[in-house]
Amino acid sequence: MKSAASSARAIALFGGVFDPIHSGHLAVARAAVRRFRLDAVHFIPTSRPPHKTLGTITPFAHRYAMTALACAGYRRFFPSLAEADASGTGRFFYTIDTVRRFRRQLAGRPTRLYFITGADAFLQIRTWKDYQALLDSCNFIVAHRPGFPVDRLAEVIPAELLARQRSSAMPLAQKAGRAGAVIALRRTKVHVLQTVSSDVSSTEIRLRRKQGRSIRGLVPPLVEEYMEKQALYCR
Repeated sequence: MKSAASSARAIALFGGVFDPIHSGHLAVARAAVRRFRLDAVHFIPTSRPPHKTLGTITPFAHRYAMTALACAGYRRFFPSLAEADASGTGRFFYTIDTVRRFRRQLAGRPTRLYFITGADAFLQIRTWKDYQALLDSCNFIVAHRPGFPVDRLAEVIPAELLARQRSSAMPLAQKAGRAGAVIALRRTKVHVLQTVSSDVSSTEIRLRRKQGRSIRGLVPPLVEEYMEKQALYCR
């Protein structure tokens, strides 16, 4: 008989502005699927992130369409409308609310829930709404490039949230080479994914489009085709 842990589905939420989604995002998701044996990765473009104004981001419909196109061909990748502003009120979306929504939807089914984010974003975790409750509510997968000082990630986590079995002076529970490190919290874990070395960024892609330079290989072909047809990032 299988244990509850072995029979639980592993699901990751990958939230972001995705303006646009690019090959780096997909590389992170593929690495996470391999490392954590994920059954599904839900890509969640947000309608309105708290740290940006509406005038500075591409309309949600375009960002969602590109996300859906990027997920095509990956059977474990799913575009999500979880943070679509169906009411049209322009409200902000917060990660804690999205995680709680998925928890409610998955209630009664054994699930290991992860949230994927980048190291730069995780370093700002204390500015996120109800961040302590968020760290308690799901595991994190934090992707970073080689050479990133991993200990900085542990430094932003309050000592009271760390697991008690080790001194807070050394919160990294283990280091596993290329597999990454694990920061053990009192109820969850922060997994550090050190296998992604892509230097591509959404900012660079937008700049290249504005300058009329090639973005071949930086985004999936279907996403590039969509940009061309919709004349995105050209001005």
